[in-house]
Amino acid sequence: MKIYHNLKDFQPKGNAVVTTGTFDGVHLGHKKIIKRLIEKAKEIGGESVLLTFWPHPKLVLSPDSHTRVTRILSTIEEKTELLETLGLDHLVILPFTREFSELSCEKYIEEVLISGFGTKAMVIGYDHRFGKNREGGIDYLIQHSERFKIEIEEINRQEIDNITISSTKIRKAIEEGDIQTANELLGRNYDFCGTVVKGRQLGRQIGYPTANVQTQNEFKLIPKNGVYAVYAWVRGQKFGGVMNIGVRPTVEGKGITQEVYIFDFSDDIYGESVKVEIVDFIREEQKFDSIEALIQQIKQDVIASQRILQL
Repeated sequence: MKIYHNLKDFQPKGNAVVTTGTFDGVHLGHKKIIKRLIEKAKEIGGESVLLTFWPHPKLVLSPDSHTRVTRILSTIEEKTELLETLGLDHLVILPFTREFSELSCEKYIEEVLISGFGTKAMVIGYDHRFGKNREGGIDYLIQHSERFKIEIEEINRQEIDNITISSTKIRKAIEEGDIQTANELLGRNYDFCGTVVKGRQLGRQIGYPTANVQTQNEFKLIPKNGVYAVYAWVRGQKFGGVMNIGVRPTVEGKGITQEVYIFDFSDDIYGESVKVEIVDFIREEQKFDSIEALIQQIKQDVIASQRILQL
């Protein structure tokens, strides 16, 4: 897969089969679109092209909003890594700016799809919108396909057990701690990457040393506070673990942290990068009357995580 960060670097051959969107999370619905995109490219002897944007449009158009509505499922690095596994020919990552958001749907089609890519066909989802104020969509493309000389193929609404797959539904499930639903819709375990930073090291004192994993992107969506069964990837190796997200009320913690107790692991990994796969929610975060009560609960959390992970 060739990756481009500037439209000028892409050399159109007049046979591009294109899909476009934010593809946040690269979930099962996205994968179906991409699978069909690749099939279509092979059918007409073309090349598959996926156009996406960074920063996420929400972060540009609503910069003052720091609610979870603006949080993203995948950073551009995570998105690129996921897309690389799917067999695409080309990935184009265009900078999303306010100026770009002002392009009319006509100019977007003419300047990006036709002049930029030499688009011969498009495969897009039923709800895709583009152009200033999201004025363009599948109906507009179909209506004007002959004029633009672009064949349009729509991917209908995707469902799993009658639940529409969308980044919004996945985001809501993660916010509520419904990790099983989120993972089902993603087709994989939701994960985040972070750097291990020094904390108060209280876990070490009570026999459960934890890695304080600080996310590498401030807009990455982290689940609600609570305890979770997780896998931790450290130095290319996968370990089971249990993670607490929250303020650690029993020890009067300050600020929200992601503390991971990694099973059968004791190396010093301060400053190193760790990927955490979140498998399931175990319980809500709570304050205990004593450190001893906290230790007993951690023991139960470890057992619960090992059962979930089948370790």
